[in-house]
Amino acid sequence: MAKRLRLLTLNLWGIEGDWAARRSVLKAGLRDLHPDVLVFQESIKTADYDQAKDLLSAEYTVIHQEGRSPDGTGSTIACCLPLGEVRQCLLQVTPRVDSAHRWIGSLAIFEVRSPNPIGDFLLVHLKPSWQRDYDRERELQAVAAARLIEEALQGRDIHVVLAGDLDAGPDARSIRFWKGQQSIQGVSVRYHDAWETDDYEPPCVAVRH
Repeated sequence: MAKRLRLLTLNLWGIEGDWAARRSVLKAGLRDLHPDVLVFQESIKTADYDQAKDLLSAEYTVIHQEGRSPDGTGSTIACCLPLGEVRQCLLQVTPRVDSAHRWIGSLAIFEVRSPNPIGDFLLVHLKPSWQRDYDRERELQAVAAARLIEEALQGRDIHVVLAGDLDAGPDARSIRFWKGQQSIQGVSVRYHDAWETDDYEPPCVAVRH
């Protein structure tokens, strides 16, 4: 019976830099950490190469999310637990959101089947717009994501794990929104920030319950 769940979120930075050296460190680190669930940003998936599968053992189910860049860059999740329904949505909240790289400004919600006492939960992978002057887009994407999460919950009282490369500092309105410190467009939620919670072991992500 699983009493703890290990989750990891990581921007892989594609195969940039000294990829041979980084690959070796990543493979060893992921093997030692052995998280139950991983969410990757800037992971490469092309006809010839699957970066997530290259880094992980065969026990993981790997799902590449929709809307990759022309070079194969995008978002990916990997999980040792059984997965149920998957919902994906593009968060094209303004015309400035780049439609050529559709994984940027996207949301995926995965139903994860976990044994008690944790039980089933929603894994939410959010990748908002990254540009420094796109605070408005990140705020609108946060609100849209929160509404879609509530729809996916369908009134169930289960955990929600929110992870991703949120591209904003702790004082940004989009981050304050997730932590229950800022309402936007009349909408408010409250998620626990794992980095501000005493009873966690890194790496961790934000959790709503």
